[in-house]
Amino acid sequence: YGGMGLDFSYNIAVAEELGNIHCGGITMAIGVQAGMATPALTRFGSHELKKQFLVPTIAGDFVACLGVSEAGAGSDVANIKTTAMRKGDEYVINGGKMWITSGSQADWMCLLANTSEGPPHRNKSLICLPMNLPGIHVAKKIDKLGMRSSDTAQIFFEDVRVPCKNLIGEEGKGFTYQMLQFQEERLWGVATALKPMETIIQETVEYTRQRKVFGQPVLHNQTVHFRLAELATEVELLRSLLHRAVALYVEGNDVTKFASMAKLKAGRLTREVTDSCLQFWGGMGFTNEVLVSRFYRDLRLMSIGGGTDETMLSIICKYMDILPRK
Repeated sequence: YGGMGLDFSYNIAVAEELGNIHCGGITMAIGVQAGMATPALTRFGSHELKKQFLVPTIAGDFVACLGVSEAGAGSDVANIKTTAMRKGDEYVINGGKMWITSGSQADWMCLLANTSEGPPHRNKSLICLPMNLPGIHVAKKIDKLGMRSSDTAQIFFEDVRVPCKNLIGEEGKGFTYQMLQFQEERLWGVATALKPMETIIQETVEYTRQRKVFGQPVLHNQTVHFRLAELATEVELLRSLLHRAVALYVEGNDVTKFASMAKLKAGRLTREVTDSCLQFWGGMGFTNEVLVSRFYRDLRLMSIGGGTDETMLSIICKYMDILPRK
């Protein structure tokens, strides 16, 4: 379908390198194309659907977006309210989606919607939804704290009709398919955070070596250079966990626990690194003239997008079998 046929470890290699871009919105947009909106279509979609949606997305002719989050259901995917009810050979879609990356410019959406009245984990389906259909309303581009170059939209659906053949895989398997997509999304996100953290630490080393306070460089204070060494060590530990999870995933293993651990650690470590380093920049760190302040804003999303820290903790607890059994 136009791809190179490489395994997932190459996605992660690319994601790590994209971390050299000092604009997180670009990396995130590529990530939506490569690891968020397309894995389920690649794995479970029909040949016809792949020709129609996957081929132009891989070629870069189509922009894709992922329609999961809603105003009342972000990390709580089971609680989404958007419906796609079958009428003849079409689905009629009603509802809305929130926080949709690339939503204002997308050519198609990988939409998660309720296709029946059954149990919340078995009543959902993924549908390839062209974004030029009547009844689709892009309400607004959301004004955000960080990732400000990223197109993030709120979208509503009013009696949108799409052919039933646009269903990805089996009806009712959408929740399961989306959970699988989340693993690639979370690993991609972790990979993109490594280089920015390394960059900020190194820039902070260079700045504090030059900046003098009370007659000596800030870097010469033991509390400063010890802290930077500690943060650099944490980044390397995160990289090792990521590479272990990716190796297991490529071998065909379920890496939900390790992907959740890596996502949790990445979210917390990006906050820790950017906050600690910004402090060492003093007043300059509180301006928009330096990279550390931008990463302080942009990387804050890591603990929220793709599943919050609290959601990751719940998943980890489940796999450790330490939650109360119902």
